[in-house]
Amino acid sequence: MTPQGAFEYLNRTAGIAPTSLPQFEGSEAQLSTPFRAATAAAAALGFAASAAGEIWRLRGGEKQTIAVELGAAAATLNAAAFVRLDGKPLPHDDSPTTGFFQSGDGRWLRLHGGPHAERLLDLLNADAKSVMEGVAKWNGLALEDALAFMQLCGAVVRSEEEWRLSPQGRLSPAPIVLRKIGAAPPLRLGEGATPLAGLRVLDVSRVLAGPYGAQLLASHGAEVLAVRTTRASSPDGFALDAGKRPCVLDLTKPAEAESLRRLAREADLFVDSNRPGALAKLGFSPASLAHIAPGMIYVSISAFGAEGPWAGRRGFEDVAQAATGLAAEQGAFMAVARRKGHHEVQPELLPGQVLDTLTGQLAAAGALAALVRRIREGGSWLVQTSLAATAAWLVSLGRIDAGEVPLQGLRPRGMDAYLRSCESEVGRLECLGPVVRMSKTPPLWSAPSQTGAPRWASSREELNAAEVQSA
Repeated sequence: MTPQGAFEYLNRTAGIAPTSLPQFEGSEAQLSTPFRAATAAAAALGFAASAAGEIWRLRGGEKQTIAVELGAAAATLNAAAFVRLDGKPLPHDDSPTTGFFQSGDGRWLRLHGGPHAERLLDLLNADAKSVMEGVAKWNGLALEDALAFMQLCGAVVRSEEEWRLSPQGRLSPAPIVLRKIGAAPPLRLGEGATPLAGLRVLDVSRVLAGPYGAQLLASHGAEVLAVRTTRASSPDGFALDAGKRPCVLDLTKPAEAESLRRLAREADLFVDSNRPGALAKLGFSPASLAHIAPGMIYVSISAFGAEGPWAGRRGFEDVAQAATGLAAEQGAFMAVARRKGHHEVQPELLPGQVLDTLTGQLAAAGALAALVRRIREGGSWLVQTSLAATAAWLVSLGRIDAGEVPLQGLRPRGMDAYLRSCESEVGRLECLGPVVRMSKTPPLWSAPSQTGAPRWASSREELNAAEVQSA
């Protein structure tokens, strides 16, 4: 499928057609994968920009041209490769509890120990040096069920067909799902310096997809308050908070949960990438927020979707790739490309953070589409995206001819124009900025603020921010 076709599908799915069709430039083959990852990223970013342009038009601005270069869109899928701290690349963190391991019945599994590594080792009755032996004592599907029961993170490596025919895979939602969940009058926005000027976003998300999606909203002019449970300590964490005002809240403490509830009453959008239902238990469900803040747009990002037997499972990029068939096909493709024998075929991950980044882009696009619908027809809205739905959409776009796929290189050339640098709490930070070109309201990147109090900006601060955005 072409970027134009993928864009038009997203436009129809979100129900805001017609909007301006972006100009897509360049070629698809940018990453070492047969999947049309650059097409997907260009379409998602282009759709988000088109929805932002429509919001700008609805608040009195002029129509504008939008352009996305496929090489730049592909670069966003491995943005970590562009992050430099004081001129040095990020160190690679290897964990013995994260990787592909083979079970006793010959099935491959992807485990992601992360913060739960000790509990995973307890389940396997292993230590950090004997994870492989621990997994080999299990039946693959039995271990997958045990991981889910223990609320740990891992999945059996499936083929695309095996996933599609599974109880969870059969649900197959669209990459962006919009649902009206409450009544509210149409939103009226006056003139502003940017499409989202004057709109407030609560970013209560973690890892990559949620923070990145909220960052895209910030690049279109929204005020984004990033609510974290701990202070960011890594360069990539600071890069994801560019354009936001971070704060720290412990939502298990009633007083701090009430602080978030107070902030939500004055917010327009709420971004949640926790496991489905985790925030609802603390009183922050889509319905409750639509009740206290009519017109609220609640953006939900999950691993496997909000419904079905896998809805509550933990999941990261690598585990979703394993479960949905991407890792199996990527491994088979790379084995042929490297001319390995059939007996050496193993699952592999797509280069970069394809599912996380695409899902963040789709979440931002869905949020902007919901804003268009809120302006046109009113209402409170729920936007749902998931890593699994993104994987299914990516598969549906078709494959690149094997002869055109590059086998080396995760950092496309010619990206210097998109790089931004600033001083941060941890040093001189360089990272990839916005890659979409808009003729009237280009997305803007600003330095991450220091962690501060959980509050919205004052009128004077908003005015100063608007002046910086328009400069």
